Amino acid sequence: MELFWPESFDEQLDRLEDEADHGDERARTVFEYVVAEMDYLRRLPAPPMSETPTLKPVRQSKKHEVWRVSHPYHHGIAVRLICWFPPDENTAVVALFSGDKANMGDVFYDSVGSRADQIIDQWIREGEGEENGEEGI
Repeated sequence: MELFWPESFDEQLDRLEDEADHGDERARTVFEYVVAEMDYLRRLPAPPMSETPTLKPVRQSKKHEVWRVSHPYHHGIAVRLICWFPPDENTAVVALFSGDKANMGDVFYDSVGSRADQIIDQWIREGEGEENGEEGI
């Protein structure tokens, strides 16, 4: 599976990695979960047809069907990647992630659909990642 994500995601990931490199243990754990979830997506043989314990559809999504990738329970940390699988492609567009869903609860999902729709629409407008390659929209 080929991954694409917006520049804002890349910037957020860079900040998280920098915090982890400077000794922030929480940032290190969140960064490791984000990387593991991205690796999970890369290893998918095809877009999902049904949910799994790690990958589930986001019921609050509106325009595009988006999915969330999660990890096993970790007290105080709940990292979620929100992604979209374009039809008839072996691609995942990572729209956004939350490193603090444990503290936010379901409030995080209230805005997921609209925020993800904007990023997905941008990816579609920009030629479905053709010019951007992995790591960027």
